[in-house]
Amino acid sequence: MQVIIVTGTPGVGKTSVSKQLAASLNGLHVDLGELVKRERLTSGYDRKRRTFVVDEIKLASRLRQILKRQRGIVVVDGHYAAAVVARNQVERVFVLRRDPRQLRQMMEKRGFRGEKLGENLAAEVLDIILNEAIVNSGSGKICEIDTTDKTVDDAVDDILSILQSKKKCVVGVVDWIGKLEGEGVLDEYLR
Repeated sequence: MQVIIVTGTPGVGKTSVSKQLAASLNGLHVDLGELVKRERLTSGYDRKRRTFVVDEIKLASRLRQILKRQRGIVVVDGHYAAAVVARNQVERVFVLRRDPRQLRQMMEKRGFRGEKLGENLAAEVLDIILNEAIVNSGSGKICEIDTTDKTVDDAVDDILSILQSKKKCVVGVVDWIGKLEGEGVLDEYLR
């Protein structure tokens, strides 16, 4: 079995890319957000953020059960995926990134407002998901994909090229802090 993780902040294209990637590889797609909802793998409700709190222990246990029965390729998608898939099972982790301006538009379309919007934008600008993936899976397995102005097909093609060793896996492809600071708007994204 080969586990490929696709992670990133909300709005970067994780689920769309993961579904298409799994189909291209004739693999299984596991959407952690849907799994959590469907099987109620939560530990409570955060009223302030108006969201359920994922029980990562329950989720990791359930995911182990799913993976135990699988052969071939499994594409796991979710912003906490690297925290719940065992390091020794992970082949590659693709961290999808998106320019914070586009990301803000995507999140607002999905109903993100106030503190929840601000926290997720700050997470993208500060590389939080990238750093968590490195800590949980090891730096040698991490690849960044900038999805800014790309279609799902483009992002999947980038991932397939890396998996086929036609393109190099790299980290450090974006510097949102430098870009936003250079434009004088960094404070808007780090409130």
